[in-house]
Amino acid sequence: MLVLFETPAGYAIFKLLDESKLSEIDNLYQEFNTPEGASTVVKLKNFVKFEDTTEALAATTAAIEGKISKPLKKALKKYVCKEVQDQLLVGDSKLGSAIREKFDLQCVSNTNVQELLRCIRSQMDSLLAGLPKKEMTAMALGLAHSLSRYKLKFSPDKIDTMIVQAQCLLDDLDKELNNYIMRCREWYGWHFPELGKIITDNTLFVKVVKLIGTRDYASKTDLSDILPEDLEEKVKEAAEISMGTEISEDDIMNIQNLCDEIISITDYRTHLTDYLKARMMAMAPNLTVLIGEHIGARLIAHAGSLMNLAKHPASTIQIFGAEKALFRALKTKKDTPKYGLIYHAQLVGQCSTKNKGKMSRMLAAKAALATRVDAFGEDVSFELGAEHKVKLENRLRLLEEGNLRRISGTGKAKIKFEKYHSKSEVYQYPDASDNTIDKKPIKREHSPDEDQVSAKKIKLENDVSLKNIKTENEEPAEDALPEPSSEKKKKKKRKSEVKTEPEPEPEASLEEPKSEKKKKKKRQSQADE
Repeated sequence: MLVLFETPAGYAIFKLLDESKLSEIDNLYQEFNTPEGASTVVKLKNFVKFEDTTEALAATTAAIEGKISKPLKKALKKYVCKEVQDQLLVGDSKLGSAIREKFDLQCVSNTNVQELLRCIRSQMDSLLAGLPKKEMTAMALGLAHSLSRYKLKFSPDKIDTMIVQAQCLLDDLDKELNNYIMRCREWYGWHFPELGKIITDNTLFVKVVKLIGTRDYASKTDLSDILPEDLEEKVKEAAEISMGTEISEDDIMNIQNLCDEIISITDYRTHLTDYLKARMMAMAPNLTVLIGEHIGARLIAHAGSLMNLAKHPASTIQIFGAEKALFRALKTKKDTPKYGLIYHAQLVGQCSTKNKGKMSRMLAAKAALATRVDAFGEDVSFELGAEHKVKLENRLRLLEEGNLRRISGTGKAKIKFEKYHSKSEVYQYPDASDNTIDKKPIKREHSPDEDQVSAKKIKLENDVSLKNIKTENEEPAEDALPEPSSEKKKKKKRKSEVKTEPEPEPEASLEEPKSEKKKKKKRQSQADE
């Protein structure tokens, strides 16, 4: 009866000398108190050593999953299949069943076998005489580290500390570059102030300053490698009529040294950006595709590591970087912030102002899923991140177009929503309205009732005007006879009554035409008198 014993250094195959000892399991440990007693129970038959830690890790993981590794398969074919007549003692039942299916061997795995293996392990150094103890310890330590990495799904390539440091260094470089470029523009602006207005790009400005030096050499310097022709002509024309002050050679030398520093820092920043992108694609490909390498690196740096970021919920990832605003809002009982570092992502930047909160919430949810896949997944690719990004882009298009659908509920009803367009309308005064030549008067159409009323009004006015004319004609004949003052007053009263009497309303004249005729007769008689 053979015993299969697993060690960190390899597979050991022992021969059980006394099979009756397997049934007397209660007193078996007494036999293994000394190396001599252990050698009377079992004897080493063969030992298959692992070549390196990688092979040991593969064999261990295969044994954990109940599979047969390549070294074990070779050992069983070479040493076991020829000599085993009845049984093979194995510690793991899953491994025993796999061996039984593969090699048609009867494998035994029970508590008695496990107690025997425990006793063999206690005297392993004496039983494996050909293997040094130091080498066995080193192999055990290496296998333990490799196995723990495998269990935690941890790869040595996924070192998020490098990403955190690279992102922090990039932020520092950006600040330093801004300070240096501002200093260079201000310093050289005393000598050639027009150059800063002609060339707005900072990198081009620094390269031009380094090439031309003082403005006196601008006309002789060839700038065609850096600038287009039109800008080069403008720079040379401005250098001839510049209003800047004169500076010495030492001054321009120091300015050019500053330009060299700016160019070198810019090149290093470009190299560092490429390095950060490569590390992010190796460590968190889904997160990088979804929100970009810079935002992903900032989120990892803020959380401390990729594992810590994967443990955070989506609501926390959404407001990472806005902790002060959050606690201030909670303290003052106002609205909490809707976004933090995730605000600078491309998908959030494409939204209109009213949809930024919705998009940041959806993007944070997808980023949380992508981070967990990157942190705990095996053989991770960027397919999940690309798929989520396409979905978010479609959702963004729906939000911007206004075709909102109900997410919860029946799903049949659609919300009526119109997209808001800000239109700048400019009204101009029509010049043609000032022209009054060849304009026909617009006649208003009257109803038949209005025509009757207006005709009666005109008739009344004509009658009154005729009466006034008659009175004027009769006055000179009456002037020959002196009238008494009382009669004159009466005449004035009558005239004033005729003039100041209100015009009859058309409705009243229609209703009472007979009374109006009587009034006319009275007026005529008074006028004749």
